[in-house]
Amino acid sequence: MDGREELAVRFEAERGRLGAVARRMLGSTAEAEDAVQEAWLRLERVDAAELENLPGWLTTVVSRICLDVLRGRRTEPVVVEEAVDGPEAEAELVEEVGRAMLVVLDRLGPAERVAFVLHDGFAVPFEQIGPIVGRNTAAAKKLASRARQRVRGTGESTGAGAATGSARREVVEAFLAAARGGDLDALLAVLAPEVVRRADPAALPAGRPVLLRGAGAVARETRVIGRRARFAVPVLVDGELCAAIAPDGRLRLLLRFEVADGRVAGFEVVADPARLAALELSLPRQEVS
Repeated sequence: MDGREELAVRFEAERGRLGAVARRMLGSTAEAEDAVQEAWLRLERVDAAELENLPGWLTTVVSRICLDVLRGRRTEPVVVEEAVDGPEAEAELVEEVGRAMLVVLDRLGPAERVAFVLHDGFAVPFEQIGPIVGRNTAAAKKLASRARQRVRGTGESTGAGAATGSARREVVEAFLAAARGGDLDALLAVLAPEVVRRADPAALPAGRPVLLRGAGAVARETRVIGRRARFAVPVLVDGELCAAIAPDGRLRLLLRFEVADGRVAGFEVVADPARLAALELSLPRQEVS
């Protein structure tokens, strides 16, 4: 086996780990595969004999590539209605990382996300993370800590007690389940008779009213446009349980609910990009690992 073949074998031994790092950083299987392949191309251009720690070098290179991709997203508007990786790849990514985690990770700044994923997800020491994100060790620790706090949030608001928060979650999840299945009877059961649905115009097909009243009307509309509910996942906004619609792990719509007497009394569909960008999302306690 010559030097190039040996290097290829060593790289392939690291590919799975590198792919997992990149998928968590980018929230995209296709982009992660591109990042790992780019790392291989860069490895071919260096003298591998001079690398004392090949796994560490590869982690650094893949992380820097991902950091550049994440920074590029901040300057290039992304308009995506369906998952960019295709349904099978998206399903695998959601199974691996969790859709709620992908949504919340996507809200972090690029350096925060890289520091958090490397340290909390893969136990990379901050001494190695610092140079990757262009910070010293102490600053890298602060980045990961800030990201961790944003991911975990302050916990779910429970009103009068824990049972209130639990009951609210049950109602929200029942609504989402009915919407995913297009089950009109189940929607009518979970909606209050005088339920009110408000929505940003961007969330609706042309001609749909931004304000809709009554369980029948709201249930029928939800059933028609409910295909997007299969991408819904519970998240917290200011401690309030909401539902994020994220077809590719990136927030497209947010549903904010009013729950009373065990039913949905009202909900708002937030779709305006500026409003979505201003939201602080965190994971419900059940989703925090």
